[in-house]
Amino acid sequence: MRAALLVLTITSLTSVFSFAQAPASKTLDIYIVDVEGGNATLFVSPTGESLLIDTGNAGAMPAARDAGRILEAVKAAGLQKIDHVITTHWHGDHFGGLAELASHIPIGEYIDHGPNVQPAEGADAFLKNTYPGLYAKSKHTVAKPGDRISLAGADVRVVTSAGAIIKTPLPGGGKANPACAAFKTAESNLEDPQSVSVYVTYGKFRTYHSGDLPKGKEFELMCPTTKIGPVDVLLGLHHGVATSNSPVLVHALHPRVAIMNNGTRKGGDPDVMASVHTSPGLEDLWQIHFSTLSGQENTVPGMFIANAADDRPSAMPIAAVPAPAPGPNAPPPPAHNGKAYWIKVSAQLNGSFTVTNTRNGFTKTY
Repeated sequence: MRAALLVLTITSLTSVFSFAQAPASKTLDIYIVDVEGGNATLFVSPTGESLLIDTGNAGAMPAARDAGRILEAVKAAGLQKIDHVITTHWHGDHFGGLAELASHIPIGEYIDHGPNVQPAEGADAFLKNTYPGLYAKSKHTVAKPGDRISLAGADVRVVTSAGAIIKTPLPGGGKANPACAAFKTAESNLEDPQSVSVYVTYGKFRTYHSGDLPKGKEFELMCPTTKIGPVDVLLGLHHGVATSNSPVLVHALHPRVAIMNNGTRKGGDPDVMASVHTSPGLEDLWQIHFSTLSGQENTVPGMFIANAADDRPSAMPIAAVPAPAPGPNAPPPPAHNGKAYWIKVSAQLNGSFTVTNTRNGFTKTY
């Protein structure tokens, strides 16, 4: 099984060099790539300039798998290079595929929040031994709140980085946030609060990608008045886990659409689903994966879910299935190493946008 997967991955990686540059689109295109509960979100401007946020999971097999899936989206977008890569923070599900990806396609700029603040053998070894070699012949930028990242035709603004937050509200922000009064915090690790998050505008279209920003930082960003304004699409949602996604962020942003980068047993927690589904003005939630943690009571219709497991359960439980206690004896999550599908957003200057589930071809215009 693993040998076959590696052959398929290598095939997909090598095929990236066989495509020609596609003509520029008049839309801002966003590819939310399935990297099994990690994060990989590719923005492509109307001129073909590109920005990738995160590169999926660490480990030899996951890194090759996730880099291969990203390169499939790169190929579909007609790109011959990636202009900018943001690593939101130094957790393995966010930087794990970077070295593998860089070995197959040129990357123009590497962007991050600076040093790792949560000591971990994998991250520390990567930053010491591998990362400097990746950006040695490119550009390396440590992001600061308020920075702009070039994406011709769109405006990309850094909102948070290294625990710091923009001081002056962006257009649309500066409003009192009634959800602040009922805020309840949650513990977080050390790296999530360091996340680089970005607010992207294209004409009248607005989107925000929060990285893995936890609830405490959501409160700082949005209380007592909001630093960023309403969005059309809310991206990422920290995989749909309960240490993020408080109403002070989700409800204040009033997203029309939310797209969750969850895994089969990572994210989709019932309280997160409640926070999203009760957000004023929400029309639809789209998910990269079905979630066993959601159950039928909390999940969305299958047309809005891009990926399932390789061995599909005969029925989805009605009630949410609690995650097993962590530890060496915890059963593995349902595997999904086969064909993966992305969700694509295509935004127009007038603010309208279309979301497509490439698994089933279901498309909806907002």
